[in-house]
Amino acid sequence: MSEGARAMTIPRGWFYGWVVVAASAVGLFLGAFPIVAFSFGVFFQSFAREFHAGRAAVSLAFAIHNLLSGMCAVVVGRLADRLGARKVILPGLVILGLMLVSAEAIGSRIWELYLFYAVLGVVGPATTSVPYALVVSRWFDRRRGLALGVMMVGLGAGAIAMPVVAQHLIAGYGWRSAFAIVGGAILLVPLPVVGLLLEEGPAQMGLVPDGITPNAGSPRTPGPSEGVTWGEARRSALFWSMVTAFVLLAASVHACVIHLPELLGDRGSTRDSAVLASSLAGLALLAGRIGCGYFLDRYFGPHVALVVCAGASVGIGLLATGRGGGAALAGAFLVGLGLGAEVDIIAFLMSRYFGLRALGTTMGFAFGAFVIAGGLGPLAMGFAFDRTGSYGVPLAGFCAATIVAAALMSRLGPYRFGVPRGEESSIAGDAGAQGRRGT
Repeated sequence: MSEGARAMTIPRGWFYGWVVVAASAVGLFLGAFPIVAFSFGVFFQSFAREFHAGRAAVSLAFAIHNLLSGMCAVVVGRLADRLGARKVILPGLVILGLMLVSAEAIGSRIWELYLFYAVLGVVGPATTSVPYALVVSRWFDRRRGLALGVMMVGLGAGAIAMPVVAQHLIAGYGWRSAFAIVGGAILLVPLPVVGLLLEEGPAQMGLVPDGITPNAGSPRTPGPSEGVTWGEARRSALFWSMVTAFVLLAASVHACVIHLPELLGDRGSTRDSAVLASSLAGLALLAGRIGCGYFLDRYFGPHVALVVCAGASVGIGLLATGRGGGAALAGAFLVGLGLGAEVDIIAFLMSRYFGLRALGTTMGFAFGAFVIAGGLGPLAMGFAFDRTGSYGVPLAGFCAATIVAAALMSRLGPYRFGVPRGEESSIAGDAGAQGRRGT
């Protein structure tokens, strides 16, 4: 379908950028993370029985995936910057779908499982939020936070739905066929949707970010080449301060969410109560996706991030000191909000402080660090529990880590790229008035 034909199919008064957001949400819903990462626990028992392996041996497959996925996110972002996101996403969806279909050929030796998850770790980042966030950020400036939040609802919904779907498929057809069926669905649904509807930027359709036509006398908006280079970004102390905050928050909230059922069980909570707390954390994750984006458009981004980090710290404190009941549920909700909001914050703040020029690479690095930290946090929490017999020590450490993350967010200073807005100026002093300035 041509660009002109696509434009004609959109109702008058609608901005095509929202079609791009919807296509990105569909891509994330059936991307790598919902089926490979978020559903891993559903496949755990099947792997243990199939390969006659213990928990550590099975968990190694997930660790291999997370490590490679985190490392390759930087490469994916770099390629998206240079070649365009479509040329990364579409081959990624094809390879991901075919890899999942190939699960039917996995034998009975555990190294084959490791190889399977290693390849998924390499190709998976091409179908996650890194390239999609690059495209959406080019389509939106004033509404970028909301657009990213709506986009991330696809990932949140996939994280909720795919484990349930996978469980039913495993029960009915076996774990190999479960992977294969989802792989076929990827080739049939997100691949054509993304291929037909995703456009790299508004300039290709005669538009500018947020849907204002170029001849409407609109204020200047940032172009895709505006921003710092990857070399300039990685030499910036500001960049490493942000990445450190993302790592501390990711490790902390992932550890608490993964260990939540065991933590509450040790406190004497019933299985139903533990499941309720986990479900509440999942609901908060989904709410954090879109809610955070809404607030990022209306308030100074670092202040929103500070509130998220502080809320996670309070949540971890409630989990550390509470004995169940309302305190545990409130803690689970606040931790879930932190987990749900973080990816939105990463994409938004990277675009505001380093621009669009190398956004794929800067976000790829930050997202990769987020993924690796998300894998190491639960591991550290489990190790500390094994050594001390209690979750008290790791929870205290993670509570402190989120406080440090909040402090780092409070020191970011004014935006460096983006349209100045009065409402931000009223909150962040002269942040909006300073507008764009280089690093």
